[in-house]
Amino acid sequence: MTGTPRATALTRLGHSAALAALLAFTLLPVYWMVTSALEPRAGARGSSILPSGLTLDHFHRVLDQGGFGRFLLNSALVGVGTVLLAGLLALLAAVAVARFRFRFRTAVLIMVLIVQMVPLEALVIPLFVQMRNLQMLNSLLGLTIVYLAFSLPFAIWMLRGFVAAVPREVEEAAYLDGCGWFRMFRSVLLPLVAPGLVATSVFSFIVAWNEFVFAFTFLQDEEKFTAAVGLHRFFGQHTNDWGAVMAGSTLITLPVLVFFVLAQRRLSHGLAAGAVKG
Repeated sequence: MTGTPRATALTRLGHSAALAALLAFTLLPVYWMVTSALEPRAGARGSSILPSGLTLDHFHRVLDQGGFGRFLLNSALVGVGTVLLAGLLALLAAVAVARFRFRFRTAVLIMVLIVQMVPLEALVIPLFVQMRNLQMLNSLLGLTIVYLAFSLPFAIWMLRGFVAAVPREVEEAAYLDGCGWFRMFRSVLLPLVAPGLVATSVFSFIVAWNEFVFAFTFLQDEEKFTAAVGLHRFFGQHTNDWGAVMAGSTLITLPVLVFFVLAQRRLSHGLAAGAVKG
């Protein structure tokens, strides 16, 4: 039994109002960041919703005088390196824990979860000492390895579920058709777990792109700063360059949004392909 047209209209109106409120709550900080980056007098904007004008001077100052392009490139190198290494190692580890039986298998899975529970701040000093002993401080490679250590536990745990969801009969059929393990892995297993691989890649990229504490602690040379650390240069002891801060924040946000949109499209395609193959 359906409700009256008036009740249905009120329900739809309530849903629309709730959705509009959620969107406003979510998008207002982004709107404020972008419009403040375009505001000629960002530091004196106050609580005005609309900017008093539009200018690109803050972006020019950040890129030309602040050297922010170099910081973005460093973040991109660290992010891409983290994604590639985390994807490869996590997939191999996920196949191992999902398909093979070995001693301490359960203990390995529990340790993976425990690592995720350790606060980030508690690991700064131990990792700093370890990177110093390995002579990898002030190195983008060393920073990539640190981010890899933080991305792997979540990536392994998520990919394990995708690998375990693939029926063993599919792999056995590939073996019967004459496939070796590597060909089965490349042609059968990898396409089916691709959605999970994309999801973990998004997580790994966001971790590497936005992280500040380790990058600020481990990097000393300004030319090796990541974007998050480079943004800190526009905060002064007594005053802040809010126009530059908002412009830099916008530049940091855009690559993450582009990466997520591209990954989301591939994720949807992978899910549809997996459903058809299943």
